[in-house]
Amino acid sequence: MADNYLEKRYEEVFGSGKTKVKRIGHTLDELLLKNRSQRGYLKDYVVKREELERIVGVCSKIPSARNQQVLRFRLVTRETGAEKVLENIKLGAALPELHLPFPGTEPEAFIIVMSTVAENKFVDVDLGMALQSMLLKAVEMGLNGLAIGSFHKGNILRELELPYEPLMVVAIGKGIEKIELTPIAPEENHAYYRENGVHYVPKIALKDLIV
Repeated sequence: MADNYLEKRYEEVFGSGKTKVKRIGHTLDELLLKNRSQRGYLKDYVVKREELERIVGVCSKIPSARNQQVLRFRLVTRETGAEKVLENIKLGAALPELHLPFPGTEPEAFIIVMSTVAENKFVDVDLGMALQSMLLKAVEMGLNGLAIGSFHKGNILRELELPYEPLMVVAIGKGIEKIELTPIAPEENHAYYRENGVHYVPKIALKDLIV
């Protein structure tokens, strides 16, 4: 093997350090900032089943507590019963006076997350990882989402003829809301709020998260 082959090959692929390598895609920090809970969506954009499949596809790659892999998913689009889901969810619990979503901005694509076993702490670990991963994938695809925990389980279970009890509903679409993070101290109010059309989400500063 020629002298310095590995070093020369590295420079061919990654550059010599004198010029910056062009970055492709988003950094994790960028995706995290874009991954905000949207409660209003562009009606003209119709989410396709294939897009929901790509989003759920991350769940075949992420970790699973005890590797049990008990989560299952029902994909719902405008053509396959989105109105049944919409009738049985509640958005913006901290802003009941707004009656969200506003007419004409309702989500019309959903991922129903279920478990093949009774909910327990290990199922909840998987649920949290799956929700975050799916929402980040949606953002990477130019979409947005919202994890919904306030919904009528019995109605959704029955009307969609689900094989398992639903744990969470995830709305997917192209978000239209302007959302900003605002730093707070741990003892301050954590509730999100709206002013002048902007949705503000309080977040505890990093210095107060580390104890």
